[in-house]
Amino acid sequence: MSSSLPRHADMAPHHRRLISNWLFVLCFMLLGMIAIGGVTRLTGSGLSIMDWQPVSGIIPPLSHAEWERLFALYKTIPQYHLQHEGFGLEGFQKIFWAEWIHRFWGRLMGLVLFVPLVWFTIRGMITRKLALRLFLFFILGALQGAIGWFMVASGFRPDSTAVEPVRLVLHLSAALALYLAVLWTAFSIRWPQPQTVPATPAAHRTKRLVWAALCLICITIIAGGFTAGTHAGFVFNTFPLMDGHLIPQDYARLTPFWLNWVDNKAAIQFDHRLLATLTALTIGCVLLVGLRTRGLGAKAHNALMLLGWAVLIQYALGVTTLLLVVPVWAGAVHQTFAAVLLGVMLYVLHNLRGVSTR
Repeated sequence: MSSSLPRHADMAPHHRRLISNWLFVLCFMLLGMIAIGGVTRLTGSGLSIMDWQPVSGIIPPLSHAEWERLFALYKTIPQYHLQHEGFGLEGFQKIFWAEWIHRFWGRLMGLVLFVPLVWFTIRGMITRKLALRLFLFFILGALQGAIGWFMVASGFRPDSTAVEPVRLVLHLSAALALYLAVLWTAFSIRWPQPQTVPATPAAHRTKRLVWAALCLICITIIAGGFTAGTHAGFVFNTFPLMDGHLIPQDYARLTPFWLNWVDNKAAIQFDHRLLATLTALTIGCVLLVGLRTRGLGAKAHNALMLLGWAVLIQYALGVTTLLLVVPVWAGAVHQTFAAVLLGVMLYVLHNLRGVSTR
């Protein structure tokens, strides 16, 4: 393929629609992957498959003997003896299928990315630069599988019944980074020309606030990963107070102080609450400034309104999940909608590309 092939703006409109729709499908699949990952975490299913077989693992157990072999392997780790002892083969099969679906979904996404990529490249429908970028996404997806196994392996230690929170956060962060990269690429192919926006102080202020809110959302999600990994959501199930206090009394019980942010359940949950509230307030400022700014255009204003609804829904989901003591459905939806909110924020930022941040 010649390197002189046109860029996104010069691609045929039907090619842009086709390729962007394909990438949007991948983004929806990534959201599904995040949701399934939440279910596997909340049901304790993630440690049920103790082999990492990137290719042959796509085939589930096909005989009773194979089921018994896998169950016998599972019985050797602490999670079985401390959480699931005596639940039998049928109980093991339930958690096995949740983890198998999670891994199968990842392999399916790889195929959905790689096969059309080869076809579009051969047909000359995408530029060399875009083909290389998308192939890099494929490599990052494969790396994400390796990070997932790195996370799971931490739960096989003699003193562990769950994966290490730091590795869980790494796995989640890598998934979200890939999701954002694919989504931004899809937006750029679908709408390649940035809208010209008057260089007013209000427009600059809006874009700076959007960047601040985007950073806060990312930090809040990382804090949420530690909340999930340490099971901090199962304590202090009241809102807005925590055991009758705005700030929990044992917030700073660990030394050095920074350990409280990753190993103290009271501090971890408080930090997540605080960051979520700061994020919501910052987005409120984005709306107050952005919706009053002339020249952003109807599309940008609609994106801002969508962002407002998204943050309200996510905040309500967080409070609901906490008050109900983290049922599986609520925890999974809350985790998944965090990625949706992040995607909406990225959509807002993409609509403000024509605004200088200087």
